[in-house]
Amino acid sequence: MRAPSVPAVEVVDLTQRFGSVLAVDRISLSIPPGTFYGIVGPNGAGKTTTLTAVCGLREPTSGSITIAGHDLRTAREAALAQLGVMMDGLSLPERLTATEVLRYSAGLRGLDDGWRKRAGDLLEILGLDAVPRTLVVEYSTGMRKKINLALALLHRPRVLVLDEPFEAIDPVSAHAIEQVLRQYVDGGGTVVMSSHIMDFVERNCRRVAVVAGGRVLVEGPVEEVAAGATLNERFVDLVGADPVRPLEWLA
Repeated sequence: MRAPSVPAVEVVDLTQRFGSVLAVDRISLSIPPGTFYGIVGPNGAGKTTTLTAVCGLREPTSGSITIAGHDLRTAREAALAQLGVMMDGLSLPERLTATEVLRYSAGLRGLDDGWRKRAGDLLEILGLDAVPRTLVVEYSTGMRKKINLALALLHRPRVLVLDEPFEAIDPVSAHAIEQVLRQYVDGGGTVVMSSHIMDFVERNCRRVAVVAGGRVLVEGPVEEVAAGATLNERFVDLVGADPVRPLEWLA
C-alpha cells in the first residue's frame, strides 16, 4: 500500500491579529506536492497576510505551518530551505545588475555551478538579458517582479510562494512566466499563489481557496468551486458585490 505523501504546505488554524484587527481567522489549508494552488479574495481578505506567515516573514498569532513536513517554528531553517518567495516589499541589492544579484544569491545559498545555466535561462526568458548593465535601482515595478521571480526559482525550491505575480507585468512576459510555472509544477514543484486574475487561476490552478474576511469561504478543485459558472462569476457570488449606484456627475 502506497504511503500518503506529506503535504507541500499545511496550515492549521492560522490566526493573525494586528491589535484589535483580526486579519486572518483560523485558516487551514493542506496543499499536496506538485499542485498549482490559487488563493483568491477581495482586497483586505487576508491573502497576503496568510502568505507572509507561510513564508516565515511574520510570526502568526496562533496556529501552525509546515513546509514539506518541516514545522516552521521548530525546524525553521529546514522549512525555509524548501521555499522560493516572490512578494512585494522584499529588499533587493539596488546597486547590482540582475546577473550580479543572482550571483550574490547563489553565493549566499552555497549553490554549485549549475546556478549559472539556470540564471542565464531565467534572465533570457524573463527578458532581463536585454538590459544587462541596468542596475536594480533603475528597474520598473514589472522588472522588479521578474528579478524576484528569478531569485525565487534559482535554487530550485520545492515550494514557490507568489503574491500577485502578474501585477505590473506586460502580456508577453506574463505568457513566458505562465509557461515557466507550468514546467515547474510538471516537474514536481508546488506553486502557492494569490491573484486577482481569475482567468489565469482557472486556466492553471488545480485547486483554489476563496478567502474573505480572513476566512476560507470555499476550497477545492477549481471546477468544483466554480460550480458550473466561471471562477470569476462564482467569486463575485461568494464574496458579494453591491450594485454601483448611478453617479449623476458622470452622465
